[in-house]
Amino acid sequence: MPQALRFPLDADIDGLRHALWKHRIGHHYSRDQSGQVLWLIEDVQLDQARELIDKWHQGVAMTLDAHHEPVARAGSVMGALRSAPVTTLVIVMCVAVFAWQGIDNIQALTALAIAPIAIEGQQLYASTLGYALSQAEIWRLFSPAFLHFSLMHLVFNLLWLWYFGRQVEVLQGRWRLLALLISGMLVSNLAQYATGTVLFGGMSGVVYALVGFVWLYSRLVPDSGFQFPAMLMVFMVGWLVLCMTPAAGWLGFGNVANEAHLGGLLLGLAAGLLGSRFHPHQTGPRHKHRDIDG
Repeated sequence: MPQALRFPLDADIDGLRHALWKHRIGHHYSRDQSGQVLWLIEDVQLDQARELIDKWHQGVAMTLDAHHEPVARAGSVMGALRSAPVTTLVIVMCVAVFAWQGIDNIQALTALAIAPIAIEGQQLYASTLGYALSQAEIWRLFSPAFLHFSLMHLVFNLLWLWYFGRQVEVLQGRWRLLALLISGMLVSNLAQYATGTVLFGGMSGVVYALVGFVWLYSRLVPDSGFQFPAMLMVFMVGWLVLCMTPAAGWLGFGNVANEAHLGGLLLGLAAGLLGSRFHPHQTGPRHKHRDIDG
């Protein structure tokens, strides 16, 4: 569980945050009506953070003892790998599959589509998901999410995946993120397949699952640490609705997996509602300067 360091609204903690980053103590900042919160990315750095906070309160130079080993800052490459390894791995897998599509698109589509397909000339021949499962090709329930059909499609999805996936992984752990990713792939792929479509792909259904989860969780649990600007939800829902209209084709976006988007969003909202019911709320009085949530 990420550690939460709480401070009054009127406290100037810019110098403290600078010292934390200087000593490579990764943290995520949030602010609400009850105060300011620094969420530590690495639990093992709690003692180091406390030492710096004590020195900050005393007004002395904020340096750590020599025996402390620094941990890579979250903004660096190693910091990203340490703080969000699952998110990073999924992004790398998407990029690798896209590179495979660039080398041999037909082979990649044949291997990763939700049902076995064959392409001969301009004709597509498709089997069924039921047949694939009877052949123990379980991966087809999830693999279409890794397929992307343009560079813009890939970049758009991965930017949102990093923004939302990293928040979930840092604040609630890799197992919670894995559960959302796996269930998001499954639900969005099955929702799209239910329309009779076989050749589809993209991580956008999973992105909408993360959107629904983070948005609702942040509203139900304001001190969760999630960052979700209010207008961003308007944009995401607006984009979802736009893609369900003929306007998407007029704008050159072609076929969009609308059912995958909607299925992912509904799953995320359900997960956010359920997860918020079990959020570990604080009990008892807070300290004057900070609280440590474990």
